[in-house]
Amino acid sequence: MADKPTLTTTAGAPVPDNRNSLTAGPRGPLLLQDYQLIEKLAHQNRERIPERTVHANGWGAHGTLKITGDLSRYTCAKVLQPGVETPMLARFSTVAGERGAADAERDVRGFALKFYTEDGNWDLVGNNTPVFFVRDPYKFPDFIHTQKRHPRTNLRSPTAMWDFWSLCPESIHQVTILFSDRGLPVSPMHMNGYGSHTYSLWNHSGERYWVKFHFKTQQGHKYFTNAEAAEVIGHSRESYQEALYGAIERGDYPRWTLQVQVMPEKDADKMPFNPFDLTKVWPHGDFPPIDVGVMELNRNPDDYFAEIEQAAFSPSNIVPGIGHSPDKMLQARIFAYTDAHRHRLGTHYEHLPINAPKCPVHNYYRDGEMNTTGCRTGNPDAYYEPNSFAGPIADPRAKEPPLAISGDADRYEHSEGNDDYSQARALFNLFDDGQKERLFENIAESMSGVPEEIIRRQLGHFAKVHPDYADGVKVALGIR
Repeated sequence: MADKPTLTTTAGAPVPDNRNSLTAGPRGPLLLQDYQLIEKLAHQNRERIPERTVHANGWGAHGTLKITGDLSRYTCAKVLQPGVETPMLARFSTVAGERGAADAERDVRGFALKFYTEDGNWDLVGNNTPVFFVRDPYKFPDFIHTQKRHPRTNLRSPTAMWDFWSLCPESIHQVTILFSDRGLPVSPMHMNGYGSHTYSLWNHSGERYWVKFHFKTQQGHKYFTNAEAAEVIGHSRESYQEALYGAIERGDYPRWTLQVQVMPEKDADKMPFNPFDLTKVWPHGDFPPIDVGVMELNRNPDDYFAEIEQAAFSPSNIVPGIGHSPDKMLQARIFAYTDAHRHRLGTHYEHLPINAPKCPVHNYYRDGEMNTTGCRTGNPDAYYEPNSFAGPIADPRAKEPPLAISGDADRYEHSEGNDDYSQARALFNLFDDGQKERLFENIAESMSGVPEEIIRRQLGHFAKVHPDYADGVKVALGIR
């Protein structure tokens, strides 16, 4: 038998016995000086870090993004130049469920990507849907409360869910997607991913373009019905993890085609809709998707906790050539995601190997929990800026072009002037009779126990999308 390594404490000291506690006599009691026991118990108490407030239940893998198209006229981002291949990490998730929730539940899926570029990490943190339920971040915490557990019953509340949606007409587009076939993909490999928000690209000439990122599955779309999903959950609550992990272990590497929609900066004011509204899509007829590259997942993590559970994605992570937009939800996420990571993982969460960029890092951040690198300026005397000790300095070449802004600072009513029904109508009209019937049945099933007043209010929104929409749900509910 080959020699085995010596078991040690976290400080590296050899452990003489890992099975018998230090006691006063064979019957005890324990001795407090058994520091190895104390350390072992203390670590067990801390094995579960706070779960994500949303997207808690997830699955992921490593892979690559290879650029096969040419976006050089739109962006100077090195990661998007022809022929460039970038290592990456993907994490898929459900939104509402806690850790341990069943994978095959009807829910929006998270689609988070981290690209380890030579200019730092670029994170694209989206969903498997191109839109979302709300357009103003003030509503987001309240929306998530409706998806989580009722404070008194500790149960999910269909009443809270439908009450919120019926009072927020902008949610109708996403609601229609969620309760259609698209709301229950059979696995992470059989769904699209979207950046969802409008981002920006900018080139060496200082020209800005608005952009939407799409990842189209090459495995094809497959969906469960509610009944099929219930049967799957009866056999396994980890069906997504099993499917993704198993496919990669077999060498059946899943792939997605990266596409972008591009809009010149000045054209945003010419659109009949707000291109920065997260509840809206850009019509493909006006902004045809451009094939850019291929994302492939080809390596499972060696340690799920270290590489997936501790992975921290944030829209704030951009690189030169890629920027943000005036999208209100995106602007809020730029702060909220990093703040959540600092709470969940620690002040210096980006020191963790899975979150650390592959390029050199130099900054003036000091001390704090989880600081594993100490001073990162290259000179201990350069711990402030400006300094005279060759500390790191800003690079003006990374500066984004200026964005023209106008208007009075105010709390504007976001629903005024917005058409929340036409895009949902266009989607509804794409469905065949079978898809519509399943949509009606899925909605009716989810409305079980919801007060009639709330149901009637929601039916009013369905009717504004299309009379057949409301009538179909009524029939499924057995009401007139």
